[in-house]
Amino acid sequence: MEERKFIRLKKEEFGIKEYIKRNLGKGKISRLDIEYTPIGEKIIISTSRPGLVIGRRGEKIEELTKVLKTRFKLENPHIEISEIKNPLFDAQLVADEIAMALERMGNLKFKVIAYRKLSEIMKGGALGCEIRLTGKLPSERARPWRFAEGYLKKAGESRKEINRAQATALNKTGIIGIKVAIMAPDAKIYDRIEIDDNIKNQIKSDIEKPGEKIKKPRKKKIETKAEKSKPKEESKIKERVESRVKKKKEVKPEEKKTEKKPKEKVKVIKESQDIKPEEDGTAMKIEEELEEGVPQEIIDEETKEDLEKENKEERPRKEKIEDKKPVEKKKEEKQTEEKKEEKEKPIKEKITKQVKEEQNGNIKN
Repeated sequence: MEERKFIRLKKEEFGIKEYIKRNLGKGKISRLDIEYTPIGEKIIISTSRPGLVIGRRGEKIEELTKVLKTRFKLENPHIEISEIKNPLFDAQLVADEIAMALERMGNLKFKVIAYRKLSEIMKGGALGCEIRLTGKLPSERARPWRFAEGYLKKAGESRKEINRAQATALNKTGIIGIKVAIMAPDAKIYDRIEIDDNIKNQIKSDIEKPGEKIKKPRKKKIETKAEKSKPKEESKIKERVESRVKKKKEVKPEEKKTEKKPKEKVKVIKESQDIKPEEDGTAMKIEEELEEGVPQEIIDEETKEDLEKENKEERPRKEKIEDKKPVEKKKEEKQTEEKKEEKEKPIKEKITKQVKEEQNGNIKN
């Protein structure tokens, strides 16, 4: 039963609000509130033009009170008017004005109307504004149009500070829907930082003075497993480099004598240039050493030494091969001659037989 009473009461309130808005006209009322007191019903009308609502000597208010008593059966209705000081920041009044302008000027000038109103609101000092128009505005196809400027909060607690309203305009093409959202300059934005003169003075006092330095606290870095293992790898690489440098400093006297010969060095370098790094396997070694962090100079010296050793080992082999070449050629020539003779033997035998037979036949004759 209580639910039905509540629904009936809200229906009555909606009917009262619609009647007052129609009676006073579009664009005059932004909001209408009803309060129930022990004395009677209190109706608060907020407008930007209180003179038009009151009328001459309160004629319109008296008419409204009579209608509310007779038609809506209110015992003691009391009407109050609250003036809106800045109508540009009231979304309902702005939406009603746009609707009236569209009805008066037509659909084709909707952009002029929207941009003009938007510029007026932003010049008035609003933080942000958004106007949405939907319907058959420039053509027969319905389409939404959005006109926005400034800063508007779409989520969070400061979203409640935005003033939103709706209105409709009746034209030849059909109904046009209008939505307006305005963020007033007095709106509370919780994530906003305001810099006053006091804050500026504090910043100036904290600036470094000449000859003094402010120690800033260092942030502690969280080391990962890879970062913890880095110093160990670096220490290993340093040890390898130091050991190689020591070996090269401690050169034997025999090796020093060989280094004095410039001619052999030139030959070794030339021969090493002909050899590809892929065949020697030096390219992979160089890449591995570079990844470990060994300097390039040490790698180049090591590769030269390896190539010198290989060339020394290959020289006697080449000489032996060159000595063996004439012997092998003679053997091959003998083998080829023997094969030819074996092939030619049956042919020679046949020829000799024929020759003998012919000689014998001639002798008989």
